[in-house]
Amino acid sequence: MAIGCVVQRGAMIYIYDEHGQQLGSQSGDALLGYTQSSVSIRQGSMIRIFNERGQQIGSQSA
Repeated sequence: MAIGCVVQRGAMIYIYDEHGQQLGSQSGDALLGYTQSSVSIRQGSMIRIFNERGQQIGSQSA
């Protein structure tokens, strides 16, 4: 299922599919961006990249 929309509310980031159904959520300091298949979130001094299932697929120092 592809990511359709990602919304940050406070310290929580919610991931939705193209039909508006919630796929998952992650905590983070800032939503940096997203594509149809990944979400980039700053968590402290790290930038973490998650897939549409909420699994971390990459990271780097901020």
